[in-house]
Amino acid sequence: MGNKINSENKYLVGLSMLPGVGSRTISKLISYFGSAESAWKASNNSINTINFQSNIKDSIRNFRPKIDLERITDQFSKQGIKLLNIADDTYPELLKQIYDSPMLLYYKGNLDWKNSLFFSVVGTRKITPYGKRAIEEIISALTLQGLTIVSGMARGGDTVAHQVAIKNHGKTVAVLGSGVNVIYPPENKRLADEIIQNGALLSEFPPDAEPRKQNFPLRNRIVSGISLGVLVVEACEKSGTLITANCALEQNREVFALPGSIFSPYSKGPAELIKMGAKLVTSVTDILEELNLESKIQFKKAKEVIPDSKEEEKILFVLNLHDYVMIDQLIRETALESAIILSTLTMMEMKGKVKNLGSGKYSKI
Repeated sequence: MGNKINSENKYLVGLSMLPGVGSRTISKLISYFGSAESAWKASNNSINTINFQSNIKDSIRNFRPKIDLERITDQFSKQGIKLLNIADDTYPELLKQIYDSPMLLYYKGNLDWKNSLFFSVVGTRKITPYGKRAIEEIISALTLQGLTIVSGMARGGDTVAHQVAIKNHGKTVAVLGSGVNVIYPPENKRLADEIIQNGALLSEFPPDAEPRKQNFPLRNRIVSGISLGVLVVEACEKSGTLITANCALEQNREVFALPGSIFSPYSKGPAELIKMGAKLVTSVTDILEELNLESKIQFKKAKEVIPDSKEEEKILFVLNLHDYVMIDQLIRETALESAIILSTLTMMEMKGKVKNLGSGKYSKI
């Protein structure tokens, strides 16, 4: 969808902004009332009948009147914030399959969430030269295969993972423990801007939410849940990185671990994972073969639209950056004449490459 927020998503935003109300509570509210809109508009008496803790009922009753949904959602459009509703076709398929999937996700950037192949790379905040080199070699190869690299934008291994993906002209997603307007750690502000241009910042927390300790385990389940597998590069025995690995195991995702020196504290986490059955990784081939990624990548490439002309190529390039585009936007971004754009779009529609959404809007199929 474009930047315009539909009615149901607007009320989902409202529910997500209520203190103490998370995905599970929102799911129960929607199940009870039938929709996010009905839940949002439910009377206080109706809220009282639900079997929730009193603090959650108090939050719903007390904070709903203070939230101006029209003003907030208008701001989203100005700030480039978009939404992924679990009921949408665009919501990442693997993430739908996990326990406690986020009902609503906020993001900044442009990404084909439905058809991308995601792979997570996580590591210690105190990454060693060995770990950094391993990330560089493995991610360089994975991005060349068209995989989108997912990490948490933390200091150290996460930061390196995003940087290497961008350097190799790949796509990357940073899953945040804060809102998408709040960059943490603050020194990664420039990196965050680069990620927006080469993928997306993603969060289940409202855009202005501050990073809180309890947010990060919730963030980690998304890092692993959206992905085909998770590679742990370096981690101490009690590292937060291992929380992501444990989430992956619970979600039936493949866990990969980089072996290291028995004398390094940062190799103890991966060593424990390998003992528990994680796949030992000495090259990118270990990952590709274990996940049968070569066949998945070939299938993905077969589905990609091949342009038949330079005009189609330019139009497809713009369409790949947006959920939909207007004719005047295509004119600006392709530098083609309007008559050529219109005739090319007509042919592309007949060939099943684009969809006419009406009112001068087009999207890629």
